[in-house]
Amino acid sequence: MEKLKLIWSEVAIETFEEILYFYTVRNQNENYSRKLYQMIMKDIRLLEHVPNIGIKTRIKNVRGLIINDFIIYYEIKHKFIFILTIWDCTQNPEDNKFVMKK
Repeated sequence: MEKLKLIWSEVAIETFEEILYFYTVRNQNENYSRKLYQMIMKDIRLLEHVPNIGIKTRIKNVRGLIINDFIIYYEIKHKFIFILTIWDCTQNPEDNKFVMKK
């Protein structure tokens, strides 16, 4: 299969930055945020080669890639993978509009 191109939504970028900022402030250093950034980026790059690795959601064509306490929601369209948002699983699950299929 041909490598797909990743495209980040503004919401996904903002959410990821907020998550990293939160942990930097909470921990009073950037160590965990750096490790978290590297881990998430590594796993997201895996989507370029294995796009269907994520779990199906209730929304057609949207999948969720679980990485520790986070879910990366993405949609595959043509030759692109659109990163829609990142969900911190420590948040209230009732606020998650992408809830996984059972």
